Amino acid sequence: MKVAVVFDTPNDGWDDDDFKREVAAEVEEPEYEVAEALMAKGHTVLLVGVHDDLTHLIERVQQFEPDLVFNCAEGFHGDSRLDYVFPAVLEAEGLRYTGTAPIGLLTSRNKGMSKKLLSYHGVRVPGFVTYRLTDRLTSPPELQFPLFVKPLQEDASAGIAMASVVHDFDHLKERVAHIHESFGQPAIAEEFIEGRELYVSVIGNRPNLETLPIVEMVFDKDRTSPHERIATKSAKWDVPYRERKGIRNVFARPIAQVAAEQIDTLCHLAYRALWLRDYARLDVRLTSDNQVWVIEANANPFISFGHDMANAAEKTGMDYYAFIERLVTIATERYALEA
Repeated sequence: MKVAVVFDTPNDGWDDDDFKREVAAEVEEPEYEVAEALMAKGHTVLLVGVHDDLTHLIERVQQFEPDLVFNCAEGFHGDSRLDYVFPAVLEAEGLRYTGTAPIGLLTSRNKGMSKKLLSYHGVRVPGFVTYRLTDRLTSPPELQFPLFVKPLQEDASAGIAMASVVHDFDHLKERVAHIHESFGQPAIAEEFIEGRELYVSVIGNRPNLETLPIVEMVFDKDRTSPHERIATKSAKWDVPYRERKGIRNVFARPIAQVAAEQIDTLCHLAYRALWLRDYARLDVRLTSDNQVWVIEANANPFISFGHDMANAAEKTGMDYYAFIERLVTIATERYALEA
C-alpha cells in the first residue's frame, strides 16, 4: 500500500527526505517509528510533517495519492487540544486515515462532556463539577471531598501534581484558580477515587473489539507516601523522579475475575459511547472492593515503541512492526465495511 504518515512538527520547511534521514538515524519520535514499521512491512511511505501550513499537508498528500493516511498528529501550533484539526482536514479532503474521527477526539478530550456521555450509558464515573474561566466559586460543590482538580482538556497528565488532590473548599478555589491562570482553560474537579491505576488499551471496531493486556502504574510503598501515589506528570514522564520513587508501569497484577470482566465490558461500552475508533486507551481505577471506575479516555494515545500500548500488543505476540501493521489493517477493514 501507499501510506502517508502525517504529523505535527517544529521543523518548518522539512520534506520527506529530511524526515526519512531522521528515521534512518533512529530518532525516537512516534511518527518515525511508525514510518519505519510501515516500510519494514513493504509499504511505500511518504512522511508529511506540518509546522503551521495545512495547505502543505493537503497538497503533498493529494499529490502522493495514498491508499491510507496514518495519522500521528498530536496537536497543531503546539496545542494538543487541536489534534482534531488533522483528521478534520483529511476527512474534508475525502482521504482515508487511521484513528478516531474529529467527533471522538473532541468528545473524549472534554473531560466533563465525556463523563456525561459515559454516565448516560451506564459507565461508572466519578462525580464532578466544571469551572469555566468566568465562573466564581462561592460555595462548595455537592461532592465528596477529597476532589481531584485538573485542566478540562489536557492530556498526558498536564496540570496534574500532588496539589491536584484537595481536601477542602479553600484549596479547591486555589487549585481552580491555578488551572485557570496557568492553562487558560476551564477546570474540572472530580471525586477522588482511591485504587489501582490501570491503563486499558482497546483496538478494533465493533463488533471486533480487542482488549490488550492491562498495564498498571505501581508505586514502591517504601519510597512513596500515600498522597504521592497518583499519576502526576512527574510520575508519568520524569524518568529520574520515577526511578527515585520506584514508580513503574508493569503488566497488571492479578485482577479478580469479576473485576476483569467488568473492565472489559465497561471499556468496550465507553469506546463505543465516545465514538472512539481503531485504537484508544482508557484510564481506569479499580478499588479494593473491585469496583471499576472509568476516569477518562485517550482517543489519540501514545503508540511509540517501548510504551504502554505497544508493550501491551507485544504481550499478545505482536512485535512493534506487526502492531503498526495491525492498526493499518483495522482501519482498512473499517473503510471496506463502510463502503
